[in-house]
Amino acid sequence: MTTVLPTLSDIEAAARLVYQEFPATPQYRWPLLSERLGATCWVKHENHTPVGAFKIRGGLTYFDQLAQRGAMPREVISATRGNHGQSMGWAARKHGVACTIVVPQGNSLEKNAAMRALGVTLIEHGSDFQEAREHAIQLAAERGAHMVPSFHFDLLRGVSTYWWEFLRAVPQLDVVYVPIGQGSGACSAIAAKLALGHGVRIVGVVSSHATTYADSVAAGRVVESPVTTQLADGMACRVADAQALAIIAPHIDHIVQVSDTQVGAAMHALFTDTHNTAEGAGAAALAGALQEREPLANQVVGLALTGGNVDADVFAGVLTAA
Repeated sequence: MTTVLPTLSDIEAAARLVYQEFPATPQYRWPLLSERLGATCWVKHENHTPVGAFKIRGGLTYFDQLAQRGAMPREVISATRGNHGQSMGWAARKHGVACTIVVPQGNSLEKNAAMRALGVTLIEHGSDFQEAREHAIQLAAERGAHMVPSFHFDLLRGVSTYWWEFLRAVPQLDVVYVPIGQGSGACSAIAAKLALGHGVRIVGVVSSHATTYADSVAAGRVVESPVTTQLADGMACRVADAQALAIIAPHIDHIVQVSDTQVGAAMHALFTDTHNTAEGAGAAALAGALQEREPLANQVVGLALTGGNVDADVFAGVLTAA
């Protein structure tokens, strides 16, 4: 399977679109994190977008491409654990399109509230993301609505802009860590690396309680794996996307697995060392890097803090436990 990635001109055009809504997010070299990691550590703060996560970039470019093709629907439907749904809600509101989002039962209350505040009609269905996604596909077919996938070239256009920003701002990066949920973040890192001709190594991070991408890369085909993570909901993927897998497998340096305990410790570390709030998936990059601390000595390390949308009671529990 061949999937064409966004080119440099695609990413630059996407950046111009994104910057109509918000400026480039910052990247900082944090001394305490560098000390903790034993390496020069830079963090890309995608928790500083207007929805607190990187996904907004993809929503903007996805809807822009619909508009350019004259294919804007009256309603879009998608499935999410939260950040993709906020991205859809933001872009749908901008274009005056109705937006229905399906989330699994027991989803983050604060992410649900954030989606509703953007005008999203929320439906709770299923025990995990995959069941919510299958219900969303069925609903879209019944209603004649446009089903927005979690992985698509037009989403990658936008998401690639944050990696393009990061690699241009810190060209000396030796290695970056990126969490893998449905794969758009990792594939966008690959797209930006190739577009800029950068030599950075890209390490994927998956939850050890949701290993479909690690298992699929190892097997050379999509392997469904159970999801039991309680903390990294943004990585709670049961079935890897075949297109994403085709991009990740040949270009990723390797994949690290992190437990909920390690993710919680990384959430606490990011708060104490940078005073930024990270959701589980947002702290996974640091958790992965800490697991590989020794080989990273004297390296320049980049971490993607992909989102900060964690419920207050969950975050309080993490800080207390740590």
